[in-house]
This record gives sequence, structure tokens and C-alpha cells, in this order.
Amino acid sequence: MATEYRNFIDGEFVVTGGDPLIEVRNPANGELLAFVPDSGAAVVERAVEAATRAQPAWERLPAIQRAGHLRAIATKLRQHKDRLAEIITREQGKVLGLATVEVDFTADYLDYMAEWARRIEGEMIPSDRPGESIFLMRKPIGVTAGILPWNFPFFLIARKLAPALITGNTIVIKPSEETPINAFEFAHLAQEAGLPPGVFNLVSGRGASTGSALSSHPGIGLVSFTGSVATGIRIMQAAATNLTRVNLELGGKAPAIVLADADLDLAAKAICDSRVINTGQVCNCAERVYVDRKVAEAFTTKIAAHMAATRYGDPMADRSVGMGPLVNQIGLDKVAAMVTKARQDGAQVVTGGDLADLGQGFHYQPTVLAGCRHDMEIMKKEIFGPVLPIQTVDSLEEAIALANDSEYGLTSSIFTRDLSSAMRACRDLRFGETYINREHFEAMQGFHAGRRKSGIGGADGKHGLYEYTETHVVYMQHG
Repeated sequence: MATEYRNFIDGEFVVTGGDPLIEVRNPANGELLAFVPDSGAAVVERAVEAATRAQPAWERLPAIQRAGHLRAIATKLRQHKDRLAEIITREQGKVLGLATVEVDFTADYLDYMAEWARRIEGEMIPSDRPGESIFLMRKPIGVTAGILPWNFPFFLIARKLAPALITGNTIVIKPSEETPINAFEFAHLAQEAGLPPGVFNLVSGRGASTGSALSSHPGIGLVSFTGSVATGIRIMQAAATNLTRVNLELGGKAPAIVLADADLDLAAKAICDSRVINTGQVCNCAERVYVDRKVAEAFTTKIAAHMAATRYGDPMADRSVGMGPLVNQIGLDKVAAMVTKARQDGAQVVTGGDLADLGQGFHYQPTVLAGCRHDMEIMKKEIFGPVLPIQTVDSLEEAIALANDSEYGLTSSIFTRDLSSAMRACRDLRFGETYINREHFEAMQGFHAGRRKSGIGGADGKHGLYEYTETHVVYMQHG
């Protein structure tokens, strides 16, 4: 029987009443898993009020004590790792191994951010006046909001919550309506871990209802969102009414450059891994390849073999598959339409190229398209599915120029044995991240940030932490 979840506000799971319910289904087989509220403005108001009441006391708590609460939640996550991973797989569709990595990484991320309790620093600035000292302090913004995507729904709770809480903010989180169950289970564990009421609040719902109410609320000091460009623009427009800060990680169209001197076996495996992870539904996935013409045929053969060998299906029915379904029918239809359009424009299907006939679920075959041109939609627009278009180039300069000719600027990669080529790529690629001779996957101590329509601000590491602070400069005349 499907579970009906309740919003988590002020430390309790509460009946809010009057709001419609949203069905949550398994994308691999259509199974009904749960019902969650589609929360309206009144519920959001209640959650923001709870966060506002809790924030002053939370800010006054020494940072090392706030860190203790994060560590306590991390411990709870590890104790329930297997159950949480199965929940993520059932509602989102990623393979169980990746879901387990997500739970582990989430717990590690909470511990990592907790370590910043003794490392948040201000500055002493030289004054022009005798007998004066200038201090720059970092303080919390107040009440923050996190609006989550469905592709890494569990980790993104921590990516929003951990830096907010360790710096003294409180937070209201809205999970994706596609994948809210894991967030409610997180809230249960946070409650068990003794997190003070109101510090973390969870309200579910759709973007047009819950997300809009959060983004436009005057009591929110920062809205952090991960998701599509179109939704990011709407959030920014809503936040602008109150001049609310926004932190946006949006789409990506990551180029992978393969030069003639590259280790082709390494490149083929790393790019395949970066394409089929989470069924291609990752913002930093390798989304397009520019390969030197001298090795294009050999590389295409190798990566097509990797893609064709990727087994797919229902990850809970067959735990050995390497790829699950897309998250919903809309995503499946989009991928299928983009491949059809690419074929009409002259791209050649090397492997895959069609819906996967498994009888149920939103499955698409791992696909490689050769003979692509830069003016094709498949090379310009985000696919968000297991499809890899390949274009040949004649030089590194051409590859970099084509890579940069994009409305996105999140991640990129290059495969070469030549240090000079690698460094030229680092210098000239206009992206927030560049991976050299490895798969696309960021580190929690880095800074995950994009350019252009890939977003505003960033996450992770010191710089991501400081996104949740504001500065206060003090001028002290003392002599």
C-alpha cells in the first residue's frame, strides 16, 4: 500500500490539509509508491515562520555545536544506508550501486561541511586612519530555501542544507515532486538525530505552487535551486520582487575533446561512464564529443562497443544492470524526438537509436550518433538521456572554439597525453570545470559552478560555503 507523507515543519510531521496530493511512481515499472502534498502558499508561510523563529537561537549556537548536529544526521544516514538506497532507486530509477554511492556521499558531505565549524574566517583590513582597525565578519543570511532536482535528490538535500546550517542559517527545502520520498525519510532521520525544531523544514509540492511560494517569499534571504534553465529563470524572476539572492545550478552541454594522441581506451571508457551514469540525467554528463579526425573511426568503434555493452532495465528487478530508466514520459519523449531530429539532419546511428521495448517503464537504448555537425540541435541542446553525439575536428583550436560556442558553461573534458594541449584547454575553455583524462564527477572540496546559462554562484568547498554568508564590516576607532 502506498504511503501518504506529511510535511515536516517545526520539528514535526504535520497535517496541513486542503492541498491536493501528488502520486509518486516508480519510473522503471509504474508502481505507485506514495502520495505527497502539493503544498500551497499557506503551508510555505507556516514553514518559513518556523525557520524564522528558530534562526536566532541556531545562529547563537557555537558553530562546533551546529557541526555536531550535522554529524549526528550523517551517522543516522549510514545506519540506514541500504534502505535509503533502495528508496532512491525505486522512485528515481538509478541503479542501486549509484544510489548507495549517493547515500554514502551525502553522509560524507555532511561530515565535510561540519569540519568547517572551526574554519569559517573573517578578515582584518588595514585602515587609512591612525588608531583604527577594520574587521570583516561573515554572518548567516537568515532563512534560506533549497529547491531540489530529481536526478540526485538525496545528495542535493545535503548540498543545500549542510552549508546553510553550519553557517548559522535555517532552511526550508522543497524536494522534486518526482522524487520526494527520500527527502521525507531524511527528515525522519534528522528528527531522530535531535536537530532542533524549525532549523530544517520540508514542504513538498510542484514548482508552480510550492516552488513559486518559496521563491517569492519576502522572508527568504537566499533561494538555492538546481534544475532546468527555464525553471531557474522563473525562480530568479520571482525572487527579484524582494531582491532575494539566488544560487542557481542549471543545465549543461559538456563537451569532451579527444585528441589524436589520447589513450583511446581510457577516453572511450571515461566518456561512456560520463554518459550513461544515471541514464545520462546529470548536468555535468559528457553531452557531446569533438574527436580528432585521425582517430575518429577508432574512437567511435571503441565507445560504441562500451555503450552497446551497457545493460539496462529495472534496477530493482535486476541488480546487475548498468543503467535504469529515464525519470518520466516527458524525458523519454524528449530524448526520442532529439534522436529522430538528428537522424533527419544527417547523423548516423552507430548503436542504439530507439526506445527500449521492455514492456514497461521509460527506457531508451544507449545510443551513439556519428557524423554530427555543430549546427544540429543534438549538439546544441541538452539531451539529458543516454545519447552521445560525435563530431570530428581537425585541431585543438577548432575543438575549443566549437566547445565554447554554447549557451552553457558548466563542465568540460579533454583527453590527451600532451601537457601543453591540456594546459591550453584549461586556459581557453570557458567552463566552470575541466576534467583531464578522467570521467566527469566533481569533488565536494572543489567548487561546482557554471557560466552563462549554466547558472549563478556555485556549490561545494570553501567558496560554496561562503555563498550562505553575508559580510559585516566593522570600523573600530580605539586609539
